Amino acid sequence: MEEKTLFDEWPERYDQWFTTPIGKLVRETEGELVMDLLKPKAGEKILDAGCGTGVFTLDFLAAGAEVVGLDISAPMLKLAIKKSAGYAFSALRGDMEHLPFKDNSFDKAVSVTALEFIADGRGAVNELFRVTRPGGWVVVASLNSLSPWAARRRAKTESGQKHILEGAFFRSPHELLSLSPYKGIAKTVVHFQKDDEPGQAARTEERGQRNALNTGAFVAVLWQKPG
Repeated sequence: MEEKTLFDEWPERYDQWFTTPIGKLVRETEGELVMDLLKPKAGEKILDAGCGTGVFTLDFLAAGAEVVGLDISAPMLKLAIKKSAGYAFSALRGDMEHLPFKDNSFDKAVSVTALEFIADGRGAVNELFRVTRPGGWVVVASLNSLSPWAARRRAKTESGQKHILEGAFFRSPHELLSLSPYKGIAKTVVHFQKDDEPGQAARTEERGQRNALNTGAFVAVLWQKPG
């Protein structure tokens, strides 16, 4: 019998949130940043570590990349497999702190909103570098500790309310960059709030990105592995 994980009850609820008006904007905004940094290309072999239900994986596949999705939750992987039918996608249940791949196995490695659940962020990032070929790219996206979204989640935890992110590790852009010894770049998006009206949220997002604010709820970093 397989051991259950924290995320096993969440696949449908997770995907459904992205169908709400503000969830759609979050998905679009986050996806654009990840794609801008990762730039997946046809023929590339990409590891998506902590792929979940494949919300972002589908973007990489649509670009023509061959993607291996890894996640600790079997129910999430099951949904990712269903959604990626017809694409060059293979799924594997595993722990991104101990990746079951040989060194230099991938052209690029990406992890989106999975590092929040790992205390040893540096170790997990080192694993992503290990399996990426020299000259390849590593992209990691996570929840930003400098964001009002993170402050609200911390307050929710302190008040005793139960939620999936109550034990999460929020990291600032600087903290995320510090998980690797290599120089990288960091950007944040989702400058609007969960309760904002969608039209106003889009305008707030445009201003936040134009001013390069570091307080967006979603932070992503890009590194290149030395060749």
